[in-house]
Amino acid sequence: MKMSRRSVITGLSLFSGGLFVRMVQGEEEVAYPGVLSDFGGFACYTFAFEGRTAKIAVPKAPREQSQVGQKPWIWRARFWGHEPQTDFALLQRGYHVVIIDATPLMGSPKSVELWQKFYQFVTQTFGLSKRVVLEGMSRGGLYVMNWAIAYPDQVESIYIDNPVLDFRTWPGGQRGGARSDNDWADVLKAYGLSEEEALAYEDGPLNEARLRKLAEKKVPILVVCGDADHVVPYEQNTKILEERYSRLGGPIQVIVKPGNDHHPHSLPDPTPIVEFVEKAANRE
Repeated sequence: MKMSRRSVITGLSLFSGGLFVRMVQGEEEVAYPGVLSDFGGFACYTFAFEGRTAKIAVPKAPREQSQVGQKPWIWRARFWGHEPQTDFALLQRGYHVVIIDATPLMGSPKSVELWQKFYQFVTQTFGLSKRVVLEGMSRGGLYVMNWAIAYPDQVESIYIDNPVLDFRTWPGGQRGGARSDNDWADVLKAYGLSEEEALAYEDGPLNEARLRKLAEKKVPILVVCGDADHVVPYEQNTKILEERYSRLGGPIQVIVKPGNDHHPHSLPDPTPIVEFVEKAANRE
């Protein structure tokens, strides 16, 4: 795909041979592949990458990050369109919103490898920033945190919501978590573990040595969660993350919803989340 700088009519989209070209006044002309649809009043393109479904929602007025001169974006791990208020608010502020379906890789090394290939594709093809905001709800926490730990220099900030950080709690059903047999089978297959090996697994996002890689880069983390989560227990996931990341010197903020279970995710008013993202965008 080629990108050329032109000044053309705002909001015009052309379609030719499965390729949409969105033209924005004063911005680069960017060719977006796939099928065009509406996402909360914003253009959304669905396309295939490595045989998987991917989406990119495009702001009406993209803005540039002064630090790097590239377009800011938020990368959602799972559940496109679920509690999308943060995504819509950031689209209004000039952020792109992106996802790739990595089901059922569960944040395993295979998913980290896929994510890195996708990261390289979207940054090079669409001119997105080299540092990305990550968004992970529920099992999305595994995807987000494991990729971030592997590539901390590519992360601007992390927003996770009732996140799975220890797969032994969910879907393994240990340590107060809920059991999901089908999802547990996905974990065993994706990570290449036996039942016994999975139950003894200590190399997830809560591993202190691995977390140190993020803490050393001062990557900001925001967690929104309920303290009465019966699916992904707060004490065995978020609480441990908060204690360890803080001890390592990493910046972390936790918004606890007293008495809330696993659902609903997010906040009715996403302002605190958006403010966190915007503040993190100004860090060195």
